[in-house]
Amino acid sequence: MYVKTRLVLEGPAKGRLGAVTSLAEPTRRAVYDIVVETGEWISRDQAAESIGLERGTVAHHLDRLAADGLLEVDYQRLSGRRGPGAGRPAKLYRRSRRDFEISLPPRDYEFVARMLADAADRSKTEGVDIATAIDDVAHAAGLRFAGEVRVRLRGTAGRGIRPRRRALLDVLAEHGFEPQAGADGTVVLRNCPFHRLAQQHTELICSMNLRLLQTAIDDIGETGFDTRLEPEDGLCCVKLHPSR
Repeated sequence: MYVKTRLVLEGPAKGRLGAVTSLAEPTRRAVYDIVVETGEWISRDQAAESIGLERGTVAHHLDRLAADGLLEVDYQRLSGRRGPGAGRPAKLYRRSRRDFEISLPPRDYEFVARMLADAADRSKTEGVDIATAIDDVAHAAGLRFAGEVRVRLRGTAGRGIRPRRRALLDVLAEHGFEPQAGADGTVVLRNCPFHRLAQQHTELICSMNLRLLQTAIDDIGETGFDTRLEPEDGLCCVKLHPSR
């Protein structure tokens, strides 16, 4: 017998779809539930006995779950003995401490939450005005975006506008903005990763978003883009226009 548990997928991570796909297989999900129910390290034999399946089948699913990042793996001697004659350590599994999130279209509310929390901490500990603190953390986030772009540019043959622009759009796509270039060169961000918050707190979230993207573009340099705040229903509030 085993008790089904509710899996909450939260947090950014690569391989999120792979993890969800793993759990779509009924037997694999049952094996995962056994590990979660146990609440501690569990061996292949223990899992097989609990669920009533062959050890080889359970071992296959445990290893697949571990490969997808849903389980952690360790090797321990269950007897507690050491030295010669203690036997080989058993392969053990437990639920991963990683968080996963799957959202269509892509949303990243944790990203905004971290920025706002950082701003509140800075305002409280340093006595900085909250509006200034929010602007500062959005600026810092923009610099991190620019850093991701520079990583993508390493080893590229060109350092002109086109490689920088392509790298910028790739980073924005990776963060869920879904950039799409129009015939006039204007890039529309078809998705707002902070959609619900932007609807409820439009001025706050859109101002942070504008500051973040403008900082990134300024720090990268030579992208051929200017940012403008142009809210439009169903789109991100910021658009990237060709520089004059």
